[in-house]
Amino acid sequence: MKQRWKLAGLAALLGVAASPASAQDKIKIGVIVTLSGPAAVLGQQARDGFALGIKDLGGKMAGRDVEVVAVDDELKPDAAVSKVKGLLERDKVDFVVGPIFSNILQAIHKPVVDSKTFLISPNAGPSSYAGKECNPLFFVTSYQNDQVHEILGKVAQDRGYKRVYLLVPNYQAGRDSAAGFKLDYKGEVVEESYMPLGTLDFQPELSKIASLKPDAVFTFMPGGMGVNLVKQYRQAGLADSIPVLSAFTVDESTLPAQQDAATGMFGGADWAPNLDNPQNKKFVASYEAAYNSVPGTYAMQGYDTAMLIDSAVKAVKGDLSNKDAVSAALKKADFTSLRGSFKFNTNGYPIQDFYLTKVSKRPDGKFQTEIVQKVFENYGDRYAKDCTPGK
Repeated sequence: MKQRWKLAGLAALLGVAASPASAQDKIKIGVIVTLSGPAAVLGQQARDGFALGIKDLGGKMAGRDVEVVAVDDELKPDAAVSKVKGLLERDKVDFVVGPIFSNILQAIHKPVVDSKTFLISPNAGPSSYAGKECNPLFFVTSYQNDQVHEILGKVAQDRGYKRVYLLVPNYQAGRDSAAGFKLDYKGEVVEESYMPLGTLDFQPELSKIASLKPDAVFTFMPGGMGVNLVKQYRQAGLADSIPVLSAFTVDESTLPAQQDAATGMFGGADWAPNLDNPQNKKFVASYEAAYNSVPGTYAMQGYDTAMLIDSAVKAVKGDLSNKDAVSAALKKADFTSLRGSFKFNTNGYPIQDFYLTKVSKRPDGKFQTEIVQKVFENYGDRYAKDCTPGK
């Protein structure tokens, strides 16, 4: 459930401090992600990507040793609140990184920001904190939830799909996904199925899809839900006749379990392992060597979060006492993102590029998503206009 990465070297511990900053205590970072149950692989990727970032930094930020405390939110809001209070009150962390799911973020957001601690989400990006409820202590290194789904809506519209079936989980991110898809898609939505979070049997919905014969299916089913949906969709004989446009359903967290069943299915993302830039090539190679798996967006965003925090700590020379200065330093995002173009909007959510991806089988037998086309460039979310910076 809980791991501590004590990354300080003995020499550093015994050395003489060269500046007041290096004489300070360790920088403590709490990571709260889902590490158990069917969705555990998502949290594991975010945790491992973040850990790789800390390792690449030599376990230090601005000369201060870094200690990371990782806890499992269990995908339960009550458990998450208890765990995050432990990070804040017992571990006295300087930053909280997490979570994966938006319902967990909604549970922990208030206790974290009320404690005047920085909260940086490496995945969940609900609309609820992107507009009027934005907060200078809260940052997102992924996206605003709607945006990834907007990719698929635009693609469906551009490809002339006249009838689409929507299949999403019944929680905040699921509702955001349906809303995001419909922003650019102007055709007929023949059915919207909202499934209980954690659903693993989709046979009734697959029967409806077979009966309605839509031009395409849009779905957002992360983790174990996506694994089962894709396998059942292929087994039902639908994959070759009704294309799937998905978000977080066929990605590097689910592909090891889905394998050939997912081949050819489309996704939307802010990144893919084959994105062609030097920092990304190095990251993908290092991640695969360290964890023997292909990194997904969760891992990439976790890594970028480590680099974001490091950039802010360096900017304030290791002195985290002035929260306004740290917030301003985080807002500058003065680091090289694995995805290339990246900056923060007024609301602390990114402005970045978005892509249509497709599942492919690599020569080594592993599966990954690969970029098909860029759909949006330097794209900020539509809620930022309602955020008052520095509120």
